[in-house]
Amino acid sequence: MDFKQCPLKYRFRAIDRIPETPNRNALRGTLVHAVLEDLYGLPAAQREPQRAETLIVPAWARVASEWPEVTELITDAELDGFLGEVRALVRAYYRLEDPTRFEPESREARVEVELDDGVLLRGFVDRIDVAPTGQLRVVDYKTGRAPGPTQETRALFQLKFYALVVLRTRGVLPAQLRLIYLADQQILTYAPDEEELLRFERTLSALWAAILEAGRTGDFQPNPGWLCAYCDYKPLCPEFGGTAPAYPGWPAGGTGESPDETLADAVAE
Repeated sequence: MDFKQCPLKYRFRAIDRIPETPNRNALRGTLVHAVLEDLYGLPAAQREPQRAETLIVPAWARVASEWPEVTELITDAELDGFLGEVRALVRAYYRLEDPTRFEPESREARVEVELDDGVLLRGFVDRIDVAPTGQLRVVDYKTGRAPGPTQETRALFQLKFYALVVLRTRGVLPAQLRLIYLADQQILTYAPDEEELLRFERTLSALWAAILEAGRTGDFQPNPGWLCAYCDYKPLCPEFGGTAPAYPGWPAGGTGESPDETLADAVAE
């Protein structure tokens, strides 16, 4: 989706790997995800709202120990207010689902599959539920608001991506994919169709081919639009008087994968 939105942004983020400014909203999302993951690690009977709230401080301590830089984003004076925001989102979750009534099959599951043409898809799924009938539901938590018409395409792209990976890894078409938006307490559901997913698979392969071609030539063109106002890379963009650093070339090493083999799912919160 980064490449479709702006090839130059994709280059800065995925190839140059230029760090982006730490974001309070993204940090809040990370912490809520950690709390919900811990919540489903408890026995079902213990997943009451009050118990969920006791998981917030330990989750914060864990996140802060893994990424010390977040303590610069949230000062000691701001911490109580920040954790209060997290607490409100956790409470909102209980208005949308009752975690005491079912047992998820997995949480924060890494999913990965190689397509017939060698493209590798992978990502992390917040939760996978399997009904007694064998029907499968994929769930993803969002701490922001549900998308409007102009942003719904990105949400559906993510849902179709997960549906395709599940279909290819398990041979099972998910009965439902669910995005849970905590900020405005809305749920976006999608019932995938196999023919649609096969078309989407061809779209992904074509998109990856375009990325590879840009990677070989270094030609990642900017695509200015209204989202530029929120882009950390705006000062480096020629469209706004900036100068992009010299193209470093396609990444080599680190993963042991050639550029012809990898398509990573990196969907922002």
